Amino acid sequence: MAGPYAVYVSRRVERGLRRLPPDVAEGFKALVDILAACGPAGAHDWKNYGKLSGNEYHCHLTYHYVACWRHEKQTITIEVYYVGSREAAPY
Repeated sequence: MAGPYAVYVSRRVERGLRRLPPDVAEGFKALVDILAACGPAGAHDWKNYGKLSGNEYHCHLTYHYVACWRHEKQTITIEVYYVGSREAAPY
């Protein structure tokens, strides 16, 4: 789904997606579609969605897995910089 925002998924995240359970990977794809269509705060209905700092956000894909992304103001680019276990999340 194309939207007004460009969502960039880092290589590290792409590699990490291969290690995720299939249902979590599908949830991540849905999250990327929502971010592309609605922007960095588009996932506000997701479990444990929250702002980590002025330009960083996160939400839970499941109880054990989270995604983190950042958006610089005045741009249309959103960078997903982490997807994986919540225990190893960079926050």
